[in-house]
This record gives sequence, C-alpha cells and structure tokens, in this order.
Amino acid sequence: MKAGKRTVYRLAQKGEIPAFKLGGTWRFRRSELDRWIAESINGKKSEAV
Repeated sequence: MKAGKRTVYRLAQKGEIPAFKLGGTWRFRRSELDRWIAESINGKKSEAV
C-alpha cells in the first residue's frame, strides 16, 4: 500500500481496513489485507460497468 503510517492507523481505528490491536500496537495480517484489497478492486470494477 502506498499510504502513510498515520493514514493506515487512522483507517484501522475507524474499522475501514482489517486490523486488530494487540497490547496497544496495531497488527495487520497480510492475508486479510490482500483479500481486502482484492475485494476493493473487484468492487470498483463492478461499479464501472
């Protein structure tokens, strides 16, 4: 992802990207992020049609 650290943490806090907090630190599972990105791309393609 080409996004700044603050942007990513803000999106995680809002629940807009898949993440969870572990001991006060945000954690991101690569598999969940990959799936989220793929779904976002597919959703945009459907809207364009």
